[in-house]
Amino acid sequence: MTSNPDGDRLVYQCLGNCRPYGLDAAVVAGTVGRAVLRHTPAIVTAAGHPKSANLAAAHAGRVLARVTAGLTATDLRFTWRVALAPAGHAAPALAERLRSARTLAATDPVRAREVLRNSLAGVDPATAEPNPALADAAHLQAELLLCLGNPAATRWASYAHHSHAHLHGPSAQPVLTALHTLATGHRQAGHYQRAYHAYRHLTDQLITIAGPDAHPTLATQATLALVLHDLGHCGAARRLLADTITAHRRTQPTPTTPQPAACSTTCTRCASTAESADTTTATSRPIPQKRQRQHGQAGADIPWHAVGHVLDR
Repeated sequence: MTSNPDGDRLVYQCLGNCRPYGLDAAVVAGTVGRAVLRHTPAIVTAAGHPKSANLAAAHAGRVLARVTAGLTATDLRFTWRVALAPAGHAAPALAERLRSARTLAATDPVRAREVLRNSLAGVDPATAEPNPALADAAHLQAELLLCLGNPAATRWASYAHHSHAHLHGPSAQPVLTALHTLATGHRQAGHYQRAYHAYRHLTDQLITIAGPDAHPTLATQATLALVLHDLGHCGAARRLLADTITAHRRTQPTPTTPQPAACSTTCTRCASTAESADTTTATSRPIPQKRQRQHGQAGADIPWHAVGHVLDR
């Protein structure tokens, strides 16, 4: 439908003027606004005064994909955008769009993000309830935003992590994957203290699941050392890297790639001086609390390209 003037009032009319008369735009807007307030009030911001139907109608495009009008201005049918559509209302299948976005992600992340953005319009990751389909979509959204260098990735990764943890428990694979994405996002955005705690928590989970010498544990532990280096704790970073590489050599005595062998040589030199390294940091940088080392993220690789840089410091 399109809006057209009709005397002193604005009305909605079908393309081609298929109706004998237009629908009063004010009544349509009020009906739409009341539906938004009833089902998705969180998207409407109103400072200092009650939320009105007209104000809510201005936000309708965030949660409604289509409004189909019947014979009167109050006879409206809504097609909701988001996975958490109100009970009893039709919503596009988020699973379908998620599959499409995953297919596009490797070759066209910008287009994949657009597919997800349309589906996630109106969803506030800070307040949304746990939902399996929405958590999967939020995690992919976070990964795409990471690829595009967008710091908003951490908001979606945080929702995916908490939602999956609520649905599956703290040790489930989707929880650990989302936690790794969250930690990566914080580090990419320069939130090193938050990245430290996220990688530390991931390490704690993985050591229980896979063991202290498992490759995912060592990979996450190595990245944790790099975050310590980012925070300015160079001595602690070198010691943790030395321990990590020693464990890696113990579990994989024959390096399968040239990087571990090269780093091991550097590590031997570094380990002998690590205890005497200056671990004093700038007073403006927060000092992470000491915690017992634990676990890393499944499927991750040890960042050998960055290890040598830290060890040679």
